[in-house]
Amino acid sequence: MFKAPRGTADTLPEEQPYWRYIQDKALELCRLYGYGCISTPAFEDAGLFARSVGEGTDIVNKEMYLFKDRSNNELALRPEGTAPVCRAYIEHGMDNLPQPVKLFYFADIFRYERPQAGRYRQHHQFGCEAIGDPSPVLDAEVINMALNFFTSLGLANFSLQLNSIGCRKCRPGQLQKLKDYYTPLAPQLCADCQVRLDKNPLRLLDCKKPGCQAAADEAPKSSDYLCDECAQHFSSLRTYLSALGVRYVLNHRLVRGLDYYTRTVFEIQPAEGGSQSALGGGGRYDDLIALIGGKSTPAIGFATGMERIVLNLVNQGITVPPAEKPAVFIACMGGNARVEAVKLAAKMRDAGIAVISSSGERSLKAQLRYANAAGASYAAIIGEDEVKAGVVILRNMETGEQQEMQPGDLIKLAGNGQ
Repeated sequence: MFKAPRGTADTLPEEQPYWRYIQDKALELCRLYGYGCISTPAFEDAGLFARSVGEGTDIVNKEMYLFKDRSNNELALRPEGTAPVCRAYIEHGMDNLPQPVKLFYFADIFRYERPQAGRYRQHHQFGCEAIGDPSPVLDAEVINMALNFFTSLGLANFSLQLNSIGCRKCRPGQLQKLKDYYTPLAPQLCADCQVRLDKNPLRLLDCKKPGCQAAADEAPKSSDYLCDECAQHFSSLRTYLSALGVRYVLNHRLVRGLDYYTRTVFEIQPAEGGSQSALGGGGRYDDLIALIGGKSTPAIGFATGMERIVLNLVNQGITVPPAEKPAVFIACMGGNARVEAVKLAAKMRDAGIAVISSSGERSLKAQLRYANAAGASYAAIIGEDEVKAGVVILRNMETGEQQEMQPGDLIKLAGNGQ
């Protein structure tokens, strides 16, 4: 018997209301902030992610799904959403549009990692990217947008974690300070962090293993080694966040798991669970578009995992609008009645009325049980006598009351939501 691959999950009909609720809130949020929808392929040239995400990251080294097509091109299933959007920005000449270009997406994301609650090897992401503006005003707007999204869902008890990791000018000094600090501690670090010490010292701060976390707590703070421009940008951002009434926690260990980030990085974390259960996060990536072949273009964005949001909605007991139930179930008895049921169902659907029509040979009692289980408000019953008289019997499924009426009157009644 086949089962869903490890780290993947089916989303069943009874779970779909959560997804529709999240998507509806996301669409309304993007309307308010002026973001347009973009869709990119589920797979890209593998080099796009190796160059953008960074060869020293776990995503590239351990988690990407790589394969070669029949033309021997090396491709990768999309492990994150930002690099493909930036590739599309370059490919379609969006730098000629008024800047910033604001884009949002819903995308399947693929990472070969250890499955756990709210984290799957195939998961679904909602993300926003604002490309073409270096101002810290935009940073504040994007961060506030992310917070407003989670608040609009009814979620509570989360915090904004904030940091600045500098730019190409001040990053080398920061990395040297990290190397100087970590080198004597190398024997105490996990095997991965011993490699990171040489290849990518910034990733040392992101390790989730307890022994390495203890070392990271005392590591040099990137915010202490910012160049004048980065320091001013971070100071201005904090001023704008304060003006918006946004509360935040400065977290010097926050670097995010992707190498393309510059300056601002942020994460929204629930009260319980910390960074491994983050609701979402993002940051500025001013060098990414130039890194993958475009012109130097500043940008900032954020993303959130849909499964992680559903988990938090359930944990916080937030009620979402239920799936719409059919207005009418059409029950029939006899061959001629079945023909009339098919015709009536078609007319009602043409009128925009949700209908389920019986298609089998079940008894009337069994059909009405099905109507009740389906949540139909009414059952329209057609037997051979009703066919001859040109009527239907309408049964109120809540009260059990029945009345005879013309099919046209039934359509009017159901169409008015009565």
